[in-house]
Amino acid sequence: MITIGDFARLGLVSVRMLRHYDAIGLLQPAYVDPGTGYRFYTAVQLPQLNRIIALKELGFTLEQVRAMLEGRVTGDGLSGMLNTRRTELRERITADTERLSRVEGRLRMIEREGNMNNADVLLKTVDSVRAAEVTGLAASYSHEHIGPVVGSCFDTLIQQTEEVGLAPVGPLFAYYENSVDGVVVHAAFPVAATTKAEYPFAVVDLPGFAAATTVHRGPVREIGLAFQSLAAWMEEHNHRSTGFAREVYLHSPPDCPDQWVTELQERITPQDDERRVVPGGLVKQHSAVKG
Repeated sequence: MITIGDFARLGLVSVRMLRHYDAIGLLQPAYVDPGTGYRFYTAVQLPQLNRIIALKELGFTLEQVRAMLEGRVTGDGLSGMLNTRRTELRERITADTERLSRVEGRLRMIEREGNMNNADVLLKTVDSVRAAEVTGLAASYSHEHIGPVVGSCFDTLIQQTEEVGLAPVGPLFAYYENSVDGVVVHAAFPVAATTKAEYPFAVVDLPGFAAATTVHRGPVREIGLAFQSLAAWMEEHNHRSTGFAREVYLHSPPDCPDQWVTELQERITPQDDERRVVPGGLVKQHSAVKG
């Protein structure tokens, strides 16, 4: 026979937990001394304790654990419950891992804020382009919502263009527009194709536009620092944004997000004679800076 203290140590649990399990009838001692009230267990009860702890760690209530151990749940039912919990835990781990990755990205952006260089922003005209594209809808412009939709759209686009023998003639890019239901995602790449042909994807002619551009090197989830540089440049040169930036993926090796090179093309227009805030909270008239 094993004392409750030794059984707790061998089972890697607390004495208090064993007393609670005894009180609710989940795991009762093999023997209780009538004179002292001391609880004693046997070695064969350790596997039962392990099952209780494992099921509890999976998130089942103690009542559910009791039902499983007492055989009130069929083998198929138990298997289904375990598979469901396993799926839920994996999804939670994935979500927590992605959340941690986003937080780490924000921290790295904060650490690098003092190294922003507005000289890295170039003003240029983006040429018109004919592109093949697939669209999707994201709940918001945040990376956790945009990222999966962009990836799915590009997977579809690449598969469909390969099936018809159409290859990109330039780097992949994404652009966005507002919708009452969120943000419309356009995953695209330049093609030499006729708009009269019938494809399972769209072929569109996109007009050129004036843009403030900068290049971000690293994971897309850390692209916020590049947007800060664009914002500072636009304020300094008295321009304003006229829509979502186009993201051009100059280098995007699969499974190597740290090696990505992305050009941001922010649509802009001069702010002619608009009132603007200057340091100190004052407001003054400012004419557009040309070029």
